[in-house]
Amino acid sequence: MEFKRVVITGMGALTPLGNTVDEYWNGLINGVSGAAPITQFDATKFRTRFACEVKNFEPTNFLDKKEARKIDRFSQFALVASDQAMADAGLTKDNINPDRIGVVLGSGIGGLITFQNEVMDFAKGDGTPRFNPFFIPKMILDIAAGQVSMRHNLRGPNYAVTSACASSTNAMIDGINLLRLGKADIIVTGGSEAVISEAGVGGFNAMKAMSERNDDPAAASRPYDKDRDGFVMGEAAGILILEELEHAKARGAKIYCEIVGGGASADAYHITAPHPEGLGAKNVMLAALSDARLSITDIDYINTHGTSTPLGDVAETKAILDVFGEHSYKLNISSTKSMTGHCLGAAGVIEAIACIKSVMHDIVPPTINHFTDDPELDPKLNFTFNKAQNRVVNAALSNTFGFGGHNACVIVKKYT
Repeated sequence: MEFKRVVITGMGALTPLGNTVDEYWNGLINGVSGAAPITQFDATKFRTRFACEVKNFEPTNFLDKKEARKIDRFSQFALVASDQAMADAGLTKDNINPDRIGVVLGSGIGGLITFQNEVMDFAKGDGTPRFNPFFIPKMILDIAAGQVSMRHNLRGPNYAVTSACASSTNAMIDGINLLRLGKADIIVTGGSEAVISEAGVGGFNAMKAMSERNDDPAAASRPYDKDRDGFVMGEAAGILILEELEHAKARGAKIYCEIVGGGASADAYHITAPHPEGLGAKNVMLAALSDARLSITDIDYINTHGTSTPLGDVAETKAILDVFGEHSYKLNISSTKSMTGHCLGAAGVIEAIACIKSVMHDIVPPTINHFTDDPELDPKLNFTFNKAQNRVVNAALSNTFGFGGHNACVIVKKYT
């Protein structure tokens, strides 16, 4: 079966490195860390007291003050990033067919801040149920997709995807397939996450999943370094405009690159730990290559899941070696989480944007904070340590893996 081709015609992003795509990309290629002491709550008593927050974000600069109070931070992020992406793609309410544009967004957790605050306020009272009438509509995970569709009057397929840290990648894959099957002409996709709160940080601390390097936050996220001690929590939103190729050409849209395929798999192993041999990671990369109809030698760059956890980084590199064999040593590999932290359900889309920009500009962003080689990792692999590298990037693959054993990846390549 011949599928329709899908291209990327617009992008938007709010990240710990900047509140536009260009600011984000400049931070990446210059090796900037987004980690700093937490400002959103008093973290003095927490084991981890730093994170990669979105900085200088004031929702009322983009939303009506009254409206902003009704929307959780993760949805605010999604709305602002969608505004950027729609404008970037040249899409307005006057030049679109709203019935042929859908919204598919991912989030791993959704409105955790709203949930936490409402329940804590209730617990402080006398037991009388006094809740904000917007409690549920602010919190539910699908509401970001709903808010984006209402803001831009988009009446095509509209729903949310959740698969933990793979959520926005799975959303992108759904977007690709909706366009391939002719269910829409354009899909607004990606995801958002904002859970830097007492519940978010405390919960991940209880799992012993996060770095506790409070004396040096900027160097705490160190994928592939021998002394890595867990991930750094981040928050972000990324939005891509995916468009069926002939539709994009007909309206004279600029085309950034082609998104040629995606894959999904399960570890079926453990609720939080990866399969020790990277079996699910291996299967998802093979599935993406097959879907994209590419060979292993077509891939030049892999933006890895690379969270800076002791087990995860080893398992993923084993999978890369299993899939790519000798070609592994010709690849550039990097984890941009060394700079953004782990943005959970939004990680996939902002890392896909990193791949898109890498394909556009033939630059591979680095894995920063490398100090000590890990003897468990193959020293012949090019992890792009500490400094961006120039090379031709015809095709790039982005990996995302989530708690529950969810794995997803997408592949982008130069448009010809």
